[in-house]
Amino acid sequence: MTRSDYDPGEEVLLGNDAWDGYIADRNAVLGSAAACGARNLVVLTGDRHHNYAADLRRDFADLRSPVVGVEFTGTSITSGGDGIDMNETGRNLLAANPDMKFFNAQRGYVRVDVDHGLLHTDFRVMPFVHRPGAPIVTRAGYVVQDGVPGVVEAWRPDYPAETPPGSETVAAPSGDTPR
Repeated sequence: MTRSDYDPGEEVLLGNDAWDGYIADRNAVLGSAAACGARNLVVLTGDRHHNYAADLRRDFADLRSPVVGVEFTGTSITSGGDGIDMNETGRNLLAANPDMKFFNAQRGYVRVDVDHGLLHTDFRVMPFVHRPGAPIVTRAGYVVQDGVPGVVEAWRPDYPAETPPGSETVAAPSGDTPR
């Protein structure tokens, strides 16, 4: 649902098969959430082949527009092969989209824990999927607090910005994040 401009320069390069192809509809949904006073709009999206955490604005064309929710986008489990932590697509998206707070191109899933005051999301990833035995690690964690619009980083380890081509393993923390 978040805006995904793939050009970090002056041009705007949007895809048309996701919400960027339906800007009026997206603005209507997010505008309605703002108008009805939704305190904690959370959108969970999957199968984009990347992990994202992003703020959702009422109108992405206006960066002064209020943040009305958040989106957590999960990658695929195996589609796209092994993946890497950061790639050119991720660098471009983060540079061009100030509301995008996190990007990762490894395979895995998003784990969500919800209670009355807090939503906690962990991006769980694997360094490889082309053979059995890959460890699963928490790449980063984000929270949404009740009544506070926007995504907040909760935990992110020191992690390499790029995986060398041909490498099938990535140095990563072991186990889960403490909560």
